[in-house]
Order: sequence, then structure tokens, then C-alpha cells
Amino acid sequence: MKRLFFLLIILSSIFSSCVKETQYDNNPKGVFDACWNILDQRYCFFSYKNIDWDEVYEKYQKQIGKNINQDSLFTVLNNMMAELKDGHVNLYSSFNVGRYWDWFEDYPQNYFQHITKRYLGNDYKIAGGLKYTILLPDSIGYIYYGSFSNSVSEANLNYALGNLQNCKGIIFDVRNNGGGSLSYSDRIASRFTSEKILSGYIQHKTGKGHDDFSELYPIYLSSGTGVSYYKPTVVLANRSTYSAANNFVSIMKNIPTVKIIGDKSGGGSGLPFSSELPNGWTLRFSASPIYDASKSHTEFGVDPDIKVDISDDDFIKDVDTIIETAKRYINKETQN
Repeated sequence: MKRLFFLLIILSSIFSSCVKETQYDNNPKGVFDACWNILDQRYCFFSYKNIDWDEVYEKYQKQIGKNINQDSLFTVLNNMMAELKDGHVNLYSSFNVGRYWDWFEDYPQNYFQHITKRYLGNDYKIAGGLKYTILLPDSIGYIYYGSFSNSVSEANLNYALGNLQNCKGIIFDVRNNGGGSLSYSDRIASRFTSEKILSGYIQHKTGKGHDDFSELYPIYLSSGTGVSYYKPTVVLANRSTYSAANNFVSIMKNIPTVKIIGDKSGGGSGLPFSSELPNGWTLRFSASPIYDASKSHTEFGVDPDIKVDISDDDFIKDVDTIIETAKRYINKETQN
């Protein structure tokens, strides 16, 4: 984990200095050109997504008239950025936030809060951002983590895993987790491995060209120093499992005692970076790609080991098909 932090600091420094800033006029054309050029020089998935960014320029620059108002300019930029199909690409102004949500909106939800509440009950425990309980009569631990922006300390993990230590298995649910801090991803994952493992790779832009990248730097995950858990573990994911949560799924998939159950995660593997446009709007975009341990992109998500959707019949009965599948898996793994 410390190696990852070190790499992020170094890569951020290199990235910030690899492209010389260009001055643009504070008018609609200048703002448009600044947005297009910043992405052209710094966005990291053009080749992977097979995007012709010059063609995109020609398509949208025709919509920028001298008298275009701020709302319309914002809409044009947001539509142009949507061509990148990236949930990490955002435009921030004082009156709106541009975003791309098709990466999860076109898929089954596979998570319903009222159903999950049925499994947690009313007397679940809370350790930082973790909500946890023991599912009876199976004696299976259940942890729900709704956001990697919610703090999880080493002490929180010691308490949660300590309370679940005697369970035959643990279900770790990160459905509808939109991400947050990568440090929490590593901190939690480290408690489920007994040895140091290769968890992925990262690289950074080295120039203005779409394919100007550094070598791949390996990222390793070491075993945690607190209370650990090495029995059968299931991670639940859906399409709204994004960014740091997507990274967590990718890391956990490398651990032999872990299975990923549910839907393909939402992706978002590019490390975000921000830049300011001439009119003060903030542009956010994917700058450094993070790969899985096999050097494959996870920008479009991580496939589950066992694909399951919540069925219509189970939904009517307030039954979570995905949690029930995880329970059956753990029971089968531990029946001998």
C-alpha cells in the first residue's frame, strides 16, 4: 500500500509537468478549445476505447457560436465529453455538474436498499464505514460498505473481523459503492491475504500523444498486520460498483479464498486528475490507467466469478438472490 501511495505521488508530479500549459481566451471558443486540448493531451483511454478525438472536435466545434450562452456552452462540452464514455470525466460549474452515467444506467440494478436492510436487521454493528452482522442460522458474516469515501481505520477492521472471526465465511458487499479512497481499498483487502500478492499495475502519460505512456509499474498488496480472515469470502458487486470499489473487486479477485458474485462491476480504472478552464469551470478526467494483475484494463469493469441477477420472483418476496447465492457458495465450501 505504501508503494502505491509513493507511485501516485511520483506519477502526479511527472504528469503535471509533462505537458506545457497553453493560454486560451476566456470566450466560448477559447473554453471549448481548452477543454478539447486538455483532454487530447492528457486523457488516458483514447486508444483503448478506439475514439477518434479529431472527429469529435469537428462534430462539436460547429455548435460553438459567438453568442452561445453559458448553459448551452456547458451542454455542448458535456455532450462532447460523453463521447469518452467515462464516469470519471466531469465538468463542474457554479450551476451544474456534467457527468456520464450510462455505464450503470443501462444495466440491472441488482441492489435494493430495503432488501439489504432485511439482511442487516436493526441491531447490526457499525465500525467506521462498515455495517456488519452475522446471518443466522448459517453463521455467515455479512459486511456492507457503501462508499470508499467513508473512513475505515485499522481499529475498525480489527473490531469487525474480530466479531466475525468464528463465522464459516464472510460476505463483503460493495454493491452501489461509487468509490472514494484507494487507501481504504488496500487496507481492507490486506486483511484477506496471508502473503504479499501482485494486485495490479499503473502507468502515466509521458507526453502529448495519445499513446505516450510510461512502462507499467507493478503494485503489490501485503498482508495486513491486524485481525485477518482467511476463510471463504465472497465479494458482491453490481454495475454501480465503481472507481475505488471497482479496484477493490479487481484486487480481491487475486486472493484464492475469495469469489466475486453478482454482476460485472462498473469500471472506472483511470486515476482522476483536474484542470481549470479559462472561465473558471473545472474539468476532471482519467489521467493514469490502473490495470489488473494480468495487465488487463478494468475501465469497463471486472467480471464476476459467478454471474447472478436479482430475480423478479425474489424481489417480490424481498429476497436478495445475490446474497442467497453467496450463502449457498460459502455453505458448500465449508460443508466438509
